Amino acid sequence: MERLANSVILSWGWKRALLAFVAGAIGALALPPLNVFAAMFVAFTLLVWLIDGAAGSPESGFFGRILPAFGIGWLFGFGYFVAGLWWLASPLLADPQFKWAVPLAVAGLPAFLAIFYGLAVALARLLWPDGIGRVAMLAVSFAVLEWLRSFVLTGFPWNAIGYTAMPIPIMMQPVRLIGVEGMTLLAVFVFAMPALLGTGKGARIGVTLAALLLAADFGYGYWAMQRFAARPGKSEISVRLVQPVTGLDEGDTDESRNAIFDKLLTLSKLPAEGGKKPDLIVWPETAIPFILTEKQEAFTRLADLLHDNQTLIAGTVRAEDAGPGSPRRYYNSAYVFDSEGQIVSAADKVHLVPFGEYMPFAGLLRSWGIDTIAALPGGYSAAVSPNLLTLPGGRQLYPLICYEAIFPDEIGPASARASALINLTNDIWFGRTPGAYQHFHQAQVTAVELGLPMIRSANSGISAIIAANGQIISGATIYTSGVVDSTFALKSVSSLNNSARGTNFWLLTVLIFLIAAFSRVSFIFR
Repeated sequence: MERLANSVILSWGWKRALLAFVAGAIGALALPPLNVFAAMFVAFTLLVWLIDGAAGSPESGFFGRILPAFGIGWLFGFGYFVAGLWWLASPLLADPQFKWAVPLAVAGLPAFLAIFYGLAVALARLLWPDGIGRVAMLAVSFAVLEWLRSFVLTGFPWNAIGYTAMPIPIMMQPVRLIGVEGMTLLAVFVFAMPALLGTGKGARIGVTLAALLLAADFGYGYWAMQRFAARPGKSEISVRLVQPVTGLDEGDTDESRNAIFDKLLTLSKLPAEGGKKPDLIVWPETAIPFILTEKQEAFTRLADLLHDNQTLIAGTVRAEDAGPGSPRRYYNSAYVFDSEGQIVSAADKVHLVPFGEYMPFAGLLRSWGIDTIAALPGGYSAAVSPNLLTLPGGRQLYPLICYEAIFPDEIGPASARASALINLTNDIWFGRTPGAYQHFHQAQVTAVELGLPMIRSANSGISAIIAANGQIISGATIYTSGVVDSTFALKSVSSLNNSARGTNFWLLTVLIFLIAAFSRVSFIFR
């Protein structure tokens, strides 16, 4: 280990740059669907050794001293995000007019996201003590920069390092207490500890502490899994998830749109096991392939579909006339229909996908000929605030449309009134790539973090009922057209609110920072 560490620390030039890129790419193996948890130990061990050798010249000024560390962190992040997000080319390749943007998605976005990791490494290098202290400083820096990545420029926390530390439900449970940023903090702290074996300083206490944290993760996870296990209750409900697998090339004509609607109705009518009709039927994001209010006969067909005491929740596009002289507004929405086919509740998407659903700096970019990928002219408008979906009978669900499920910090206090989360998504854009698996995993973690079961309906998969402890009660495999029938309890469990999780995260961050600071003056951590 010492010989390997020295060769990495003393590496130079293109070999050093390639090693940093490869280390990040190795880390991406820990992401779904591979979930090679051990890959992160390799990635961060190499990163620590590379930072050890990234000292700038004292005479080169402040920026000159931190630039080598920033470069290592940026290359590490670039490798991680290219290997983890290459599938972003899939939605662009679906339409020939956007093929030019493939390099921007595959390399441009990772290059931008890698800046956060470059800054994290540069920040860590400013205070780079010996032994366990430098691992602690690296963990703090990554946690803070991942926290910034979750909201800067509307945020894109996809594939945060913390997710790689939660491949299975038993390892997800601490997220309930400290959030994904807190999991990132502890994950980097543990993942980087093997680096101490190569440099000798603080190895014994560091590896022992990492082992204790892993044991605590599994121990708390086992306890929480038992406590928050899905159990039958008074609020039990039977749900049917409809997974139609409607292709991107469908829905361009009135005939094809009618065929899609027919398919949704046919799947919804399939006989259930045991003969019991589901209480709730759920269609995915934008499942209804036309503006519903402009096709009144569709309401009649929905009324024919639904029996007494049955409810339908469906994703759709909602149109709103803004007034004379103003362009029409479109919203990515969810409707609740009662057994008579009437809309009794609705919610619009709040957090839109940049370039996919709306155009940032629209005027400037359109002058360059760059338009939104969204099918509708001008894209979508965003709701001002989230609105709970109210079912007949009074039970409420917290709607998360598409990738809103990866922003748990934006889920407001209204979630305390919800019996479950409901995630409607159309992951057909991802194709048969890791994107759909990554999206599902992050939604699964959100259910655990919020302490609420999740009803997830995806056009092409992965549709599932997820318990509040992260266990999958039932689900459908990707690209399988059909339905998922399940019965479970709409019951929330005790969970901390966002402010409490945030407080715990910052307290833990300060504690680990103190380890880094204390290691400069104490031989214990060296």
